[in-house]
Amino acid sequence: MLEFDGLVKSYGDNRVLQGVGFTVAPGQMFGFCGSNGAGKTTTMRIAMGLARADAGEVRWRGQALDEASRQRIGYMPEERGLYPKMKVAQQLAYFARLHGLSSADAAVAAQHWTGRLGLADRRDEQVQKLSLGNQQRVQLAAALVGRPEVLILDEPFSGLDPVGVDSLAEALLEQCRAGVPVVFSSHQLDLVERLCDAVGILARGTIVASGTVPELRAAEGGRQLRVVVPDAPTGWAGAVPGVRVVSEQRGDTLLELDAGTDDQAVLAAALRTGRVTHFGWREPTLVELFREAVAVPPAVAA
Repeated sequence: MLEFDGLVKSYGDNRVLQGVGFTVAPGQMFGFCGSNGAGKTTTMRIAMGLARADAGEVRWRGQALDEASRQRIGYMPEERGLYPKMKVAQQLAYFARLHGLSSADAAVAAQHWTGRLGLADRRDEQVQKLSLGNQQRVQLAAALVGRPEVLILDEPFSGLDPVGVDSLAEALLEQCRAGVPVVFSSHQLDLVERLCDAVGILARGTIVASGTVPELRAAEGGRQLRVVVPDAPTGWAGAVPGVRVVSEQRGDTLLELDAGTDDQAVLAAALRTGRVTHFGWREPTLVELFREAVAVPPAVAA
C-alpha cells in the first residue's frame, strides 16, 4: 500500500498542503486531480524527497519512504529531467542502471520501452532533436525502464497525441495488472475517468473528494434527467411541478428533479408535446464532479 498521510507544507505564509492524505493499493490506478497551484506537484515532490513536508509522511508497505525505497519508484516530474544531448537508448539504459539494473538488463529494458512507446526509430537520436511529444515519451520510458514497484507520474499525458495517449494508457494498465500501484496527476479528466480505479480531488490544500467515480457520483447525488422530444415547444418542462430546467436546445432538455418528484409525471408531460426519442437519467461526468468539488464555499468566497 502506498500511503500519503497528513502531509502539511507551507512556503512562507502560503499553506500549500493542509493534511493531504490518500492511499493507493497494489495494482490500483489513482488519478490525482486539482486546479493549477492546488498542490499536486508538491505532494509528489515530497514523496520523492525533493521537498520536505512540515508534517506527515509518505509510506510504502508500511515504511516511510527513504532513499533506498525511492530507487524502486518510477517517477516522472512535470518538468523534463532529461539530458538533451544524450541519445535516447543510451539515456534510458543509464536511468535503468541508476535503478540497479545490470548493464545487460538495462540495455534490454531500454530496447523494450523504446519499442513499447513508439520510439524504436528514435533510439540513436539526441533527445533535443525530438519533437516535444516524443520527448514526453522518453520521459515516460525513463520512469518505466527501471522495473518500478511504484509509479508516480506528474501530468504524464501532457503533449501526447491520441496514439501516444493510447500507448501510454495500455502501458500503465499493464503495470497495474502486474500489481504496481500507479498515481498520476492530470487535467485531462476524461482520461482519469476512463482509466482510474479511484480519484482524489485536491483543493485549497486538502482532499475535498476521493473514491471511485461511482462513489463520487453517489455522494454528489446530482443525477439529471435527459428528455429528447424533437417537436416539443420551448419551455414545455418548466410547467411541470418540482422540475428545474438545466439546459434546453432543439428539443433536447436536461432537467433536475426535486426530491419526491415522479419522473413518470415528466414523461407524461413530454409525451403530450410529441414523440419522445430519449428519456433517461444522466449521471454527472468527472468534469462536473470536479467543478462541484473545487467550488469555493459561499462563506469562504465572502
